Amino acid sequence: MSTSEDHDHDHDHGAEAPVTDRVHDNSWSANLEEPHHADDPDAVVEGAVTAIEHTAPGNHVNLVTHGDHGHPETYLYDALAETYGDDVDWEYVEQCGCGGHVVRVHV
Repeated sequence: MSTSEDHDHDHDHGAEAPVTDRVHDNSWSANLEEPHHADDPDAVVEGAVTAIEHTAPGNHVNLVTHGDHGHPETYLYDALAETYGDDVDWEYVEQCGCGGHVVRVHV
């Protein structure tokens, strides 16, 4: 019989993993659809800010937001404007088949 001590775990089941832990010098997508994002729209905004901060200038990040909060214009756009002003540009791309939404942010 195996136990949890028999396995090499690289994560904490109770902890929420960060959106990213490195600066991306390319275009990439940030997954903001985890269960904790569904429970808290502020977590989506915080994850979006983290993703943007970890995107090198000249690239873009696709913010894939949780569908439970509806269209990102209702909660994310104002937060981006308040945080970044004219320093970044964003555009709505599409709604995913899973119900989430994709917003592309150009850094």
